[in-house]
Amino acid sequence: MFSFSFPVKITIAMTLFTSLLLLSACTEQSKLEASVTAEKKPHISPIKQEKPLQQASTVLPLLAIYKSPTCSCCEKWIAHIDQHGFSSKAYNQTDLSAFKSNKGIAPQYRSCHTAVSKDGYVFEGHVPAKFIHQFLANPPKNSIGLSVPAMPIGTPGMEVGDKFMPYQIILLKSDGSYDIYAKLNNYQEQF
Repeated sequence: MFSFSFPVKITIAMTLFTSLLLLSACTEQSKLEASVTAEKKPHISPIKQEKPLQQASTVLPLLAIYKSPTCSCCEKWIAHIDQHGFSSKAYNQTDLSAFKSNKGIAPQYRSCHTAVSKDGYVFEGHVPAKFIHQFLANPPKNSIGLSVPAMPIGTPGMEVGDKFMPYQIILLKSDGSYDIYAKLNNYQEQF
């Protein structure tokens, strides 16, 4: 399949470990907050609603974003989509794992937040707005959405200086399988 040198394997392993550590931090903080405030909070609570920008009579497509209340990279990703042709409404979610399972997102394709379009398509993780627009303009048959698993460095919302980790956008299919939707080798390809 793929043959990588030892330094590349170490880099990939370290990046995946860092991404998983960040993802687990979001999840653990969410679980802790949920257990402390379970009686005080509803299961899903709206946290903000951006008014859609209006240009001539154009209404921007709305994405509902389900996220942990403590995840700062989610907020940065929401700013990215709001700046690139979407309107958003974010919800703090106390049980993201169950929510993602209900949406048909297998564990290996998960990240820290899930956006859902008005037609029910899912956009898991730090998918660039450019590819969400492209997908929604012509949704592939038998697909449920797109995913950027884990949290690759350099994706929208995961910027760390000028660092960028090449990654793939995964096409999620309704039967649980997947295809590669896009391969991104540099930061500029995201816009």
